[in-house]
Amino acid sequence: MIDLIIIGAGPAGLSACLYASRAGLDVMMLDAGAPGGKLNVSAEIENWPGQKKKTGPELAYEMYEHALSFGGKQEYGEVTKIIDHNDFKEVITNEKSYQAKAVLIATGTKERKMGIPLEEELTGHGVSYCAVCDGPFFKGEEVAVIGGGNSALEEAIYLTKFVNCVHLIVRRDVFRADKIIQEHVLGNDKIKIHFLKKPHHIIAKDNKVDKLAIEDSNTGELSELLVKAVFPFIGLDPITEFVKDLDITDEHGYIITDETMQTKVSGIYAAGDVRKKVLRQVVTATNDGAIAGQQIAHYLENQN
Repeated sequence: MIDLIIIGAGPAGLSACLYASRAGLDVMMLDAGAPGGKLNVSAEIENWPGQKKKTGPELAYEMYEHALSFGGKQEYGEVTKIIDHNDFKEVITNEKSYQAKAVLIATGTKERKMGIPLEEELTGHGVSYCAVCDGPFFKGEEVAVIGGGNSALEEAIYLTKFVNCVHLIVRRDVFRADKIIQEHVLGNDKIKIHFLKKPHHIIAKDNKVDKLAIEDSNTGELSELLVKAVFPFIGLDPITEFVKDLDITDEHGYIITDETMQTKVSGIYAAGDVRKKVLRQVVTATNDGAIAGQQIAHYLENQN
């Protein structure tokens, strides 16, 4: 019987592991991927207090080492279900199950799909949701980035390190990104902005992206862009399918908690981007994790 299982080893999970294990709990993190979550696919972090600029993987590694420094452990596995047995929780993965006195859900979010023809078939063949991972493969080419928020604009800027031209496809007639990021985009002559346009379908050649057909948001008129890659950044959805039986999410799938990160199920907590909240950033995720780790320690002390 483990004191605390943390599902997810992103910034929220790592912070919770640090605080809970430092408080004396037996803590295990479970994640299907590399520790650090989306930090691992972030080229640069410019808003982590005390660090003017740092790469995402660097920060992820430092957080991971620190998180395990008080005895926390990590296992790999994809969680498929949590069963509440009242006095303990059962966490089931695709390979085995674990028992814990408390569970923290810190699974974060996943990229939303465009839902257009050939998107699924060409994922990994020109369709990518990670510019940091795949941008260097398209050196000297033209590519498309879909979206008008911070992520889309930041990734467009990053891609200009490699490609000749980034076609930025924006459904509205304005950006939704922070003003400073908009200024960087507008000042970059490698980025061509297409307002009031949306992706319609992808055209393939030799099982790779060859063109992107875009639709005018007002007229419905189609046009084609000769691009070798499409990078969609149109939003995120919470990774909470495995808790659907617990009735702890809102209508969008985000987990509802109180200010102590406790859900309505005693002993089950949530932290980070997976929560219903107003700001999803590395610093707010680590804040959630710190609160959760400390509160779970108090909860288990009172249970004992």
